[in-house]
Amino acid sequence: MVLVSAGAGQLSISPLEVFGAIMHRIGLDIGPMPASETAELALWTVRFPRIVMALLIGAALSVSGMLMQAIFGNPLAEPGVVGVSSGAALGAAATIVFGWTFFGGWTIAVTAFIAGLIATLLVYLMSRANGKTEVVTLVLTGIAVNAFAGAGLAFLTFLGDSASREQIVFWQLGSLNGSRWDQVLIVLPLVIIGIVCAIIVARQLDLLSLGERSARHLGVNVELLRIFVIVVVALLVSGAVAFAGVISFVGLVIPHLMRMVLGPAHGPLLFASLLGGSLLLVTADLIARTAVANADLPIGMLTSLVGGPFFFWLLRRTRKRSGGWA
Repeated sequence: MVLVSAGAGQLSISPLEVFGAIMHRIGLDIGPMPASETAELALWTVRFPRIVMALLIGAALSVSGMLMQAIFGNPLAEPGVVGVSSGAALGAAATIVFGWTFFGGWTIAVTAFIAGLIATLLVYLMSRANGKTEVVTLVLTGIAVNAFAGAGLAFLTFLGDSASREQIVFWQLGSLNGSRWDQVLIVLPLVIIGIVCAIIVARQLDLLSLGERSARHLGVNVELLRIFVIVVVALLVSGAVAFAGVISFVGLVIPHLMRMVLGPAHGPLLFASLLGGSLLLVTADLIARTAVANADLPIGMLTSLVGGPFFFWLLRRTRKRSGGWA
C-alpha cells in the first residue's frame, strides 16, 4: 500500500520505481529508478514525508484509542469522540494565532500536548463515578469538551489574521497536505515514546481488565497506572494533531476490529492496532489525494464517513448489552 500510495498522483510513478528509489537511496542497486529527476524529487520532497506522517499518525491515534478504552473500561472512548483531539488542536491553534515560539519548532507540539493533557484529565474526572465510566456521561462529557474547544477555535479564528484563519480551518478538517521532513522528525519521537510506554503497561492493562479490585490484589497501582496512561494518550494525540489537525474515529474503529480478530489481550492488540491504524490512514490519504482530480480532500472527513456509522453501531450494541443507559 505504501508503494502504491507513493506512486499515485498527478505524476504517476510505478510501485517498482518507488521501490527502486528507496533501495538506491539506502545504497542498494535494486530495482529501476524513476523515469525522471522530477519524479524522484516529487517522491522525496512531497510524497514520502506525507506517507511517513500518515503511518505515524495512524499508529498514534489507534494506540491512543486502545489505551483510552482500557483505562476507561468503555468501548466508546476515543480521542476524537471525547474531545481530546479538539483540546490538543485548540492549544496548537493558539500557538499559531499568538505566534508563540517558546520551544522553537517544538512549540506547537508542546502546547498541543499540554492542552490535550488538560482535556484528557477533564474527561477522566468528569466521566467517572463510583469506579466506573457510564456511557452517557462519557459521551456527554465529550460533547461538552468538543463544544468548548470549538468555541475556542472560533474565538481564535476571530482574533487571527487571514493566514491564521486558513490554518485553523485546516486543523478542524484534518489533512496531511504539506507534510515536511522537519515535522516528521518532531512527531516521530513522540510516537515512539508513546508506543514504548504502551508496551510497558500492556500487561498491567490486562490485569486491570479483570476489574479494579482484582488488579489491586495482583499488585497493580490502579490510579498511578491510569494517570500514567492519560499522559501517554496526551503525548500520542499531541503528536497526531500538531501538524495534521483533528482526525477522528481511527482510535475507535481499528482497536475494535483488531479485538474482534485477536481477542482482548493488550500486547497483541497494541501491535495489531498500530499496524491497522497506519494502514487505514495511508489508504485514506491515498483516496483523499486521488478521488477528485486536482483536489486534496480533507482526510478527517473521510475517516468520519467511515467511523460515524461504526460509532452508531457500537452505541446501539453497547446499549443493547447494558439493557439501557441507566
